[in-house]
Amino acid sequence: MKRMGMVIGIDPRHIPEYKRLHAEVWPKVLARLRKSNITNYSIFLRQPENLMFSYWEYTGSDFAADNAAIAADPITQDWWKICGPMQVPLITRQQGEWWAGMEEVFHLD
Repeated sequence: MKRMGMVIGIDPRHIPEYKRLHAEVWPKVLARLRKSNITNYSIFLRQPENLMFSYWEYTGSDFAADNAAIAADPITQDWWKICGPMQVPLITRQQGEWWAGMEEVFHLD
């Protein structure tokens, strides 16, 4: 199992809608995540900085393939078309990232 954390900004005008959407995530989006071995997924919001932190655990053996399956899923693509414009990616993110990856520096088991 691999723990993964990522960060992104959010346009404060969209916070209420983003929260509403994530209170009722589409079942097929959730099913795709589960099928791609993503578990224990949470998103946290920090205001007034308007930063979101996501955390999940990956339980599979080929993250690149599982991640590609998520990205290729038409329902997930539709979800991203709605949520993506609400987000503000960090200018310091790596090439090809939307949510910026984070280094795990501590874990209490």
